[in-house]
Amino acid sequence: MARFGSLFFGLVAALFVSASPAARGLQPTPANLLGEIINALQIGLVTHINATITLDTLTTNLLSIEFGAQNPLIFELTLDSVTSTAGINDTVYATFNHTFAKPVVVPPLGTANSGTVDNVLLTQGAIASLDIIPLGYLDLLNVDINIRALTINGKLGIPLVISGLHQKNVSTT
Repeated sequence: MARFGSLFFGLVAALFVSASPAARGLQPTPANLLGEIINALQIGLVTHINATITLDTLTTNLLSIEFGAQNPLIFELTLDSVTSTAGINDTVYATFNHTFAKPVVVPPLGTANSGTVDNVLLTQGAIASLDIIPLGYLDLLNVDINIRALTINGKLGIPLVISGLHQKNVSTT
């Protein structure tokens, strides 16, 4: 409960700071602050990753994923876009930048599925990446998300950018 209270306070503070005129200048952004708060509290926003590897992946080094997103807050969050790098032991194996055609609505204290995210690049190549499959997990090395907080059925809300998120040992199939 203490972690939830701290995250709630951090998010509310970031909402007010990002709305202030000073925050729009050249000062440090609330995106970095909010990302650091989430990292410090070790609140993972991703529940799992499912990767789909096809025969084409072996030649294109591109695959598709879907992931589960969780919302530890008592109000709705809507994901508009995600940029991510993932790997093992600080080695990047996959990267993508995706804007959702239909934003992902994550209910209060709930979870939602991202839907298919295509064109995830295997930076080490498909063959070299096959070795990490048996591990069953990936580390999210850097995640930047554009969300809207306090949405109502995915509409309206307060836009926020959260950058520099990290998460270890995300279950991956």
